[in-house]
Amino acid sequence: EKVEARYRGKARYYPGRIRSDNRDGTFDVDYDDGEKETGVKEEYIKAREGADSGGGGSSGGLREGDKVEARYRGKARYYPGRIRSDNRDGTYDIDYDDGEKEREV
Repeated sequence: EKVEARYRGKARYYPGRIRSDNRDGTFDVDYDDGEKETGVKEEYIKAREGADSGGGGSSGGLREGDKVEARYRGKARYYPGRIRSDNRDGTYDIDYDDGEKEREV
């Protein structure tokens, strides 16, 4: 599964693939740049934006109601929330857990 993960828990997300599910809430990730990391917490992993395979299958895709973390107003920090609606153009409307709302993320 194509994902983005926070290498060593730092703030920036890097593209990669989940190599294995450790079944303890952590995953082993192979990053696209060749780095590998074991025991990555689930909270540091998100579905890769634009990971559209072009097929009709939606496994791994984001859907309305999914819990996500998004960069409020494009800032560096990610905040938890839920997808309110899929705008079908690659953007989503997000309802953040703290009550804020944002369109076309």
